[in-house]
Amino acid sequence: MNAAIVGIGATDFSKDSGRSELQLAAEAVRAALDDAGLEPSDVDGLVSFTMDTNAEIAVARELGIPELTFFSRVHYGGGAACATVQQAAMAVETGAAKVVVCYRAFNERSGHRFGQVQTAAAANIDNSWSYPMGLGTPAAMVAMFARRYMHEYGATSEDFGRIAVIDRKHAATNPHAWFHDRPITLDDHQASRWIAEPLRLLDCCQESDGGVALVVTSAERARDLPNKPAHVKAATQGSGVDQFTMTSYYRDDLTRLPEMGVVARGLWEKSGIGPSDVDVAVLYDHFTPFVLVQLEELGFCGRGEAKDFIKSGALELDGTLPLNPHGGQLGEAYLHGMNGIAEGVRQVRGTAVNQVADVEHVLVTAGTGVPTSGLVLGQL
Repeated sequence: MNAAIVGIGATDFSKDSGRSELQLAAEAVRAALDDAGLEPSDVDGLVSFTMDTNAEIAVARELGIPELTFFSRVHYGGGAACATVQQAAMAVETGAAKVVVCYRAFNERSGHRFGQVQTAAAANIDNSWSYPMGLGTPAAMVAMFARRYMHEYGATSEDFGRIAVIDRKHAATNPHAWFHDRPITLDDHQASRWIAEPLRLLDCCQESDGGVALVVTSAERARDLPNKPAHVKAATQGSGVDQFTMTSYYRDDLTRLPEMGVVARGLWEKSGIGPSDVDVAVLYDHFTPFVLVQLEELGFCGRGEAKDFIKSGALELDGTLPLNPHGGQLGEAYLHGMNGIAEGVRQVRGTAVNQVADVEHVLVTAGTGVPTSGLVLGQL
């Protein structure tokens, strides 16, 4: 693809931002433009995704962006994070826009909390099959999936907990992370309270206030800007057979995420690389069990082998596939995956707090259990 991420920006990550979601969006976009060495007047495209209250035209007004020739919003919440970059890259490649900013900003802790039961959602045709059975929160929905995965492959709560321990270990050395200087042990994980068995509190990501923005432009223009760009080598979306939102329980195999398999095939084909070429994996970790299944769908290990792959130490910073060096959504913040893309850019630039040596290719994934998306970022 002839596009690159040339700027990244974020607000602080908190539990009570004390400002509006629009202000958070404006701060993040302004910071990303400053990082890119660009002005609001250079921007002619904006992309966000559903569940964001900040309309593109409102963000443009706040920042003084004069005209927009491209604006878009991708569906399916966190599954759309990487798709915002895909749409920005397509806009740049087709000439629909020259500089596109992708953004996400919300008060998910102090404002609307996505993790709580949403009674209005019960009227949705998909939810009507599960809400009456008590599956009214994302944690409960994932718990059903996780229990079946445990039954099929012998995974345990401890296997899920190892993901939480790794993420919190990396967050502990990241000054921007909410859980900076607060690592956990596997015993801590096992002692945390049940949310929806077999998920414990420390299997579930945070609720965060904050904003993140990314600036996308052409590879040619990127070479003239002040910071090292991250080349968008591949970007794709995926929806699988019998796809529902968080409750795809009607498939023949309940232990898979075929939508992530669609993304994997697209990324490897478009980028020309394979799993063995990935230097850093930034995997969407809203719930720990889905990290294990992503490892399998993406081809890093065989079906049911993720638990042993994790035990081998592969996901440590000095392992064969360092996972979420920023701490992920379990450790840094839950910004629906946008902070993971920013970490991917930092790893390519060589400026991350927990920098992995000799990074050429970074894989980033977006929300799982929903139609999803992914990126491969690399050197330009």
